[in-house]
Amino acid sequence: MAYKLIEQYDQDVTEKIASHVKEILSLIGEDSGREGLVKTPERVAKALQFLTKGYGDNGEEIIRSAIFEEKYKHMVLVKDIELFSMCEHHMMPFIGKAHVAYIPDGRITGLSKIARVVECYARRLQVQERLTEQIRDCIQEALHPLGVAVVIEAMHTCMSMRGVQKTNAVTTTSAFSGVFLASARTRSEFLSLIKKD
Repeated sequence: MAYKLIEQYDQDVTEKIASHVKEILSLIGEDSGREGLVKTPERVAKALQFLTKGYGDNGEEIIRSAIFEEKYKHMVLVKDIELFSMCEHHMMPFIGKAHVAYIPDGRITGLSKIARVVECYARRLQVQERLTEQIRDCIQEALHPLGVAVVIEAMHTCMSMRGVQKTNAVTTTSAFSGVFLASARTRSEFLSLIKKD
């Protein structure tokens, strides 16, 4: 039996966005009535709702939905979390990976929750710098660990497909709290663990 992805969209929002997309197609010189574009406004409207679905999520609630008492006090690292976001300046994608670590202080969270927090904030109009700090702050506030470290590496299509057109440029941002700020040794351990071979 084939799996079918069922996605929920607000029909009123879909129709409103689609009407604007139809007008945009006309403004760039296209015929929105031609066969290949007839359903494009609705598809774009649904795609935009999917790409910005993070506005409906609460990162701290995601973490708090799976908190467990545990005496483990060493680094927990989830690295190479794929992320897809949209630059708020041009509404073009940026794509990359997030590396997220924390050091528990008596409580841990489910590993999948870390990836879901990244998704929650990435699925909004973003700048990479703010995204990096939102992930850090969310985990720090919800879990109260001894510290949080976040590094994001991403390629921005607004820079590779237009403007300066530098296709190999990768932007790296970092944000630290607690022991990751206070201890160069802890920060170095994290950075060595995420380093590519």
